[in-house]
Amino acid sequence: MTRSRPTILCIATYFKGLDFIDEAHRQGSPVYLLTVDKLAEKPWPWEAIQDVYYLPAEERKEPCLFIKDMILGLSHVMRSTWFDRVVPLDDFDLEKAAEVREHFRLPGLNISRTRFFRDKLAMRQRASQAHIPIPAFTGLFHDRHIEQFTETVSPPWILKPRSRAAAMGLRKVHMREELWNYLEELGDDRAFYLLEQFIPGTVYHVDSIVYRGDVVFAQASQYLNPPFEVAHKGGIFASYTLAYGSPEDQALRDLNRKVLQALGLQQGVSHTEFIRSEDGSFYFLETAARVGGAHIADMVEAARGVNLWREWARMETRWEDETYELPPLRQEYAGIIITLARQEHPDTSAYTDPEIVWRMTDKPFHAGLIVRSPDLERVRTLLNTYMKRFYEDFHMALPPVEDPDELTE
Repeated sequence: MTRSRPTILCIATYFKGLDFIDEAHRQGSPVYLLTVDKLAEKPWPWEAIQDVYYLPAEERKEPCLFIKDMILGLSHVMRSTWFDRVVPLDDFDLEKAAEVREHFRLPGLNISRTRFFRDKLAMRQRASQAHIPIPAFTGLFHDRHIEQFTETVSPPWILKPRSRAAAMGLRKVHMREELWNYLEELGDDRAFYLLEQFIPGTVYHVDSIVYRGDVVFAQASQYLNPPFEVAHKGGIFASYTLAYGSPEDQALRDLNRKVLQALGLQQGVSHTEFIRSEDGSFYFLETAARVGGAHIADMVEAARGVNLWREWARMETRWEDETYELPPLRQEYAGIIITLARQEHPDTSAYTDPEIVWRMTDKPFHAGLIVRSPDLERVRTLLNTYMKRFYEDFHMALPPVEDPDELTE
């Protein structure tokens, strides 16, 4: 008799994770979707979805507002349909998934553990306890603690929201007076921010697959421009894979393993960012228990032949007594470049290099390319060339994004 696959509830308040849904269905798992009503007309892979449940769109604004109603609605569903796994497909859905797991006593990250992957203050405290190098930081609860920080840590500093994604809501602060003015503006929201030492340097990301507490796959990459600069100064997003086995690659993968073990990720995927200061030291910046945005997963797949969404689904569709193995890996190099464009449908047909393996077509007013080559220098040369051409052909800058509804990942 064929053993049934786990039944999966996917929570998605952003339109993403289609490969996960498709692969989970392909593996034989019944897949159900919980999303928001304003995404009802999106082209979800409906043939792979057993049923869909809707939350009001306002849920995206304040993730905790309708938790009770969500639990109550699922309680009625669970009388006839049991979910073995709950999978959040976006960073903003981690808390919802944790609440569902806690209430119905399902496996996966609980509420406390989820804080390490959503709350930037919690993840910094945990990393500090594990002796992982991080920039100096402080919470913003107690005035004297803030004064002590500003007296001992030289500016500039970064004022960060504790639970927003990407570079949203960050402010660079140069003086104490400026800081207190910002805190006055924040009012009651001050407790939902932290203050951190600004360290200039090169920013990296490591994208991982974790199985039974072990990092079984990790791809280290470097941003061409720091995400803060892209978000706040209207730059162009670009990233490329690092040389395999290089000192940078090894250092980042070792530090990434320490971070994920310290924070307690047992199974799933992660996107973790680090910075290398001007003296060569690496520091942990932040992590998330999700697939990286901005089509980073497509860049990883181009280089290594591994689709992070699909591998995550392959893990979630296995029972605890079953094993998971990575598919064969490719070892090439890839780079991605994306810009906000002046044109609604940018034409990239003039970019004809044979290394181009992907073109952005799914998002109006955006242009993007992914290149792949066995030669890392070729990838870097193409990205640098495209950077100049993108500024001339497409690039448009807008004010920094503050509303998560407007975030393009």
